[in-house]
Amino acid sequence: MTKLIFEKSKKGTEGINLTDETIDFSFINKKYLDDTTSSILPEVTELEVMRHYKELSDKNFCIEKGFYPLGSCTMKYNPKVNELLASLEGFTMLHPLQDDEDCQGALKLMYNLQLALKEITGMSAITLQPAAGAHGELCGMMIVKKYFESIGQKRKNVIIPDSAHGTNPASAAMCGFNIVEIKSNEKGMVDIEALKSALDDNTAAIMLTNPNTLGLFEENILEISELVHKAGGLLYYDGANMNAIMGHTNPKLMGFDIVHINLHKTFSTPHGGGGPGAGPVGTIDKLKDFLPVPVVEFDGNKYFRNYNLKNSIGKMKAFYGNFSVLIKAYAYILLMGNTLKDVSSNAVLNANYMMNKLKKHYLLPYNQKCMHEFVLSGEWQKEQGVNTLGIAKRLMDSNFHPPTVYFPLIVHEAIMIEPTESETKERLDEFINTMIEIADEIKSNPQQVLQHPINTPVKKVDETLAARHPDLAFKNCK
Repeated sequence: MTKLIFEKSKKGTEGINLTDETIDFSFINKKYLDDTTSSILPEVTELEVMRHYKELSDKNFCIEKGFYPLGSCTMKYNPKVNELLASLEGFTMLHPLQDDEDCQGALKLMYNLQLALKEITGMSAITLQPAAGAHGELCGMMIVKKYFESIGQKRKNVIIPDSAHGTNPASAAMCGFNIVEIKSNEKGMVDIEALKSALDDNTAAIMLTNPNTLGLFEENILEISELVHKAGGLLYYDGANMNAIMGHTNPKLMGFDIVHINLHKTFSTPHGGGGPGAGPVGTIDKLKDFLPVPVVEFDGNKYFRNYNLKNSIGKMKAFYGNFSVLIKAYAYILLMGNTLKDVSSNAVLNANYMMNKLKKHYLLPYNQKCMHEFVLSGEWQKEQGVNTLGIAKRLMDSNFHPPTVYFPLIVHEAIMIEPTESETKERLDEFINTMIEIADEIKSNPQQVLQHPINTPVKKVDETLAARHPDLAFKNCK
């Protein structure tokens, strides 16, 4: 067990001295120097500090450490050349408030990234401002709201399937829309009759992920598009699963009007631990003036930030979003070139290979070809004494990150697996064999499986108490 930094503290130990001169601390408020009212900082050497944080970093799980099949998250490998390019001094030392004339290289990169994303999505215009997928959703819903205000309509309903990401209804609700949930049919797709019943003159938009969160392509997407447009509504595309379709189709061909793209998923920017991310938003031509300002444009001579959009929703992010993420995404697109289509082909191949190997051992609620991910159910194992959470905990002791569990909600004991295109067949087979071993262990000794994890820094905990009463403070630092 790694000790806390306070437990390694020894009175009088110094880290590093940069000068032998006496420092006058009179400029600091005395309350911050009074040991009776402030926390005592640990006293350790620089070497011990470095070792401490190295120990902590070794406990983290990352894509370089093991397989990361987190469904709906596309935890693919991020080529290190992307990081190298994003760390170039010309980018890192550039201030966002510099004049356009002084940052032509950065503006050109963003402009070219917009062109690439327009080609990939089929959209007419792109903003790179939103900082994440959910932020992109919010931007899209703000555009929907302002569009209907501009044409004098007060539509209040947004239709969302029951398999949607939880951020979809949240983003729509934050913009003041009412959420109308529609059920999936027996194939796990949008129920057309339920959609028809939900559509009326108050429908502003439908929010869809395609392929959906079950990893299934909406086979009736053109009919869905026609029905919504006929009712006067807009179609919003959640781009979380874009990794499945690049080069094969795009949201414009499906009939969508607005799309957000997760650069930190599909275009290979690290996003574990909550960030950083980027969620560019694209629109069809009639909505381009509603994008947040500024947008990056080119007049044939220089690149510039255009703040003059007639119906703009305003700014979504300070300066121009997460610029380093934009650099990495553009580097990835250039690196892949015309093989971006192969990314999706291989992701779909990997998912179908794994699904067919595992469906004999775990319940497959929707037994049909999947796209880039698939959803199993741990119902069989739950009947034998170990639920999906127990399976996930057992996987941790085999150096695999658990898949997404208990989502989507329409599948009981859901196990959502996305292998991505990064993994070799050998690594896929390792995971498949481990999942089969776990299924066999549950049959023979379920109580033993429930003891896991046993090899992780934190062993098995009471899930309820850990969530409701976390103890994160070291109280004995004095």
